[in-house]
Amino acid sequence: MNDMQHTAAAADTAQPKGFVAKLLADKHSVPLSIALHLVPGALIVGVYAVLGAPISRAIGAPIFLAWAIALVVVLFPLLFGLLWLGKRQTGKYTLGGGVVRYRGKPFSRGKITLIGIGLMLYMTIVSLSLAGLDAWTYEHLFSWVTFESSGSSGLTYLDGFDKDVVLTTLLFCGPFTGFILPLIEEYYFRGFLLSRLPQLGRWAPLFNTALFSIYHFWAIWTVPSKIIFLLPGVWFVWGKHDIRASIWMHPGSALLMTVVGATMFALGVM
Repeated sequence: MNDMQHTAAAADTAQPKGFVAKLLADKHSVPLSIALHLVPGALIVGVYAVLGAPISRAIGAPIFLAWAIALVVVLFPLLFGLLWLGKRQTGKYTLGGGVVRYRGKPFSRGKITLIGIGLMLYMTIVSLSLAGLDAWTYEHLFSWVTFESSGSSGLTYLDGFDKDVVLTTLLFCGPFTGFILPLIEEYYFRGFLLSRLPQLGRWAPLFNTALFSIYHFWAIWTVPSKIIFLLPGVWFVWGKHDIRASIWMHPGSALLMTVVGATMFALGVM
């Protein structure tokens, strides 16, 4: 009897408590969810200012590198945090254990691939077509933003540098900004945060998409366009519980545009 009581007490002690328990709960309060959506973006801006930008200037690289550094410094620990929460749940570092959800694969590989490719093409085409909206929003509402090389064009972070320097920067940053970092964002923002907003019902995808768009403080003028081209994929993940759709859409589109963009730049097309 004493052994049984000891085992029960040990199991109870092992259960997450305090803030960890709040993070792992099935539902996040709206204020907590807002903070968890936006704090990483604020940290990215801070790391850019104190670390990324000075390094970029010191080595004469485009400011694009500064933002890549800031994203890596913030998002990799964020991924480790999710793995650590998995360890608290299961005893091993994992995204499972109910930490990152929507990973049950309700669709066959073939079907989700077709859906994912459709979402990837949608995001790529629509995001490019909305460049004019981004330019208008910046020029009329956010021209006061003073981040170095901020502007209405998506290429201002690379402007003013020799072709070889730009290509080197793109090749170095490409694996991170073109796939790994967007993948971490999907695990965190969709698999972890979106899945813990049941109280918002059908508003959850819009809430998540809007806050994820605002999280990009360094390009705040792109919020309207981001909501438009991200919402269908986020809505699908929320409704069908398959995060592979937004992984195809977001990291897939980023990878596609990185490869095509770098290739066109190398060939002198852009």
